[in-house]
Amino acid sequence: MKKIFDAQQIRQWDAYTIAQEPITSIDLMERASEAFTDRLLALFSNKDFVIFCGKGNNGGDGLAIARILTSINKKVEVYVIEYSAQASSDFLINQKRFAKLAPIHSIRSMKDFPDIGQNSVVVDAMLGSGTNRPVEGILKAVIQEINQRQLPVISVDIASGLYVSQPIDKDSTIIQPDYTLTFEAPKLAFLMPQNQLFVGEWECLNIGLSKDYAQNTSSSYFWTDSVALKKRAKFSHKGTFGHALLAVGSYGSIGAAVLSAKACLRSGVGLLTTYIPACGYEIMQIAVPEAMCQIDPEQKELSICPNLEKYTVIGIGCGLGKSDKTKDFLKVLLRQTKHPVVLDADALNILAEEVDLRELIPPKSVLTPHPKELQRLIGTWENDFDKLEKVKVFSQKYDCIVLVKGMYTAVVLPNQEVHFNSTGNPGMATGGSGDVLTGIITALIAQGYSSEEAAIIGVFKHGEAGDLAAQERGQMAMLPSDIIEKLRW
Repeated sequence: MKKIFDAQQIRQWDAYTIAQEPITSIDLMERASEAFTDRLLALFSNKDFVIFCGKGNNGGDGLAIARILTSINKKVEVYVIEYSAQASSDFLINQKRFAKLAPIHSIRSMKDFPDIGQNSVVVDAMLGSGTNRPVEGILKAVIQEINQRQLPVISVDIASGLYVSQPIDKDSTIIQPDYTLTFEAPKLAFLMPQNQLFVGEWECLNIGLSKDYAQNTSSSYFWTDSVALKKRAKFSHKGTFGHALLAVGSYGSIGAAVLSAKACLRSGVGLLTTYIPACGYEIMQIAVPEAMCQIDPEQKELSICPNLEKYTVIGIGCGLGKSDKTKDFLKVLLRQTKHPVVLDADALNILAEEVDLRELIPPKSVLTPHPKELQRLIGTWENDFDKLEKVKVFSQKYDCIVLVKGMYTAVVLPNQEVHFNSTGNPGMATGGSGDVLTGIITALIAQGYSSEEAAIIGVFKHGEAGDLAAQERGQMAMLPSDIIEKLRW
């Protein structure tokens, strides 16, 4: 797990590393440039390079990268955008170093913009992470021209014009890279769907920034790139790992109940009881013989809340439907349960329609809405940053964990922490995938993980299994059942 820092904290991280290692700022820049160049050459080994530099430290990175490439006989052209009379000290040092090897071209107007060959890769080293206002003038014109060219573009640390941790201004001019190679940890901006065009594929490069700074500096945003699981005791038995109830399914949607049950069992629950409409009894007994099955008196829907005393956690909503009887069932269940619940699908849609029911959500419950379900719960949002803030308010108000599903699913905790997930792929964007996730998280809570842990771990392992399924089947061909089969604990 890595902390995600804002622009000011990133500057302080550099400064702390320089002071504590100790290392000079120009040598730290060299370290970053070497790491960038190594990865650049792995991506584009047989290309020429055209590097556009600003006059700050991002431009200094660009000049150092150009020097390293030139020293190994790569064809490199460097263009410095003359948008300011001032330049950073490290930029000036690297400018002098590169000038000893090859000419540096200046762009003062668009008449100076080069004719770039088709075998070239554009390296964007113009602005970096310090950007806090829309680009203007010659910088804006250069960025617009680069975006119009049909050439691969790779940004150093962050695309020029993109803010690190705040929404972009409407009609902002921002580089549209194919790749972004950033340093040490992702930027918050990379994880927002609205910024996809301004990030491309991205990777974090380790440049040896201070681990002490990262450990001791607070952040409310985290990047989940690994999870820790509890080791099972040697003399464990089925009672050790909890008894979960899945209240799921309705006529025509028993498949959702089956998927959630299979996923729950594959995720280590000790005992599982499914509570389903009578129409699903034979299906469940045949499809999931490992689960106990209890049926509602109604044939097609859930209507009567069963006795909940023996269950350590309840998952509810997958394929549930929204009939009046089911709404009454949910109300009674929420009033009677003494444990957290995992709420998905129509359970969330009922909460969206019956606002008073939200007050009945047990503390530390987990809500797993897809984007439309989330919108019904919290209302519309202006941008992805505004969406996160509204989810934080909802999470804190109702003391619940809320998932913001997507490419980098965000797990929002009541203490206002947001944990972004690193696993998963677009092949998982299909009906039934969410039912699998509900089963996984329910199983983890049953086994004694906190709701926060269960949500973070569950999302990570769900995505990991999806990645394994995509490797075998391809993203277009994979099914939610493939995700279950690829779960690895």
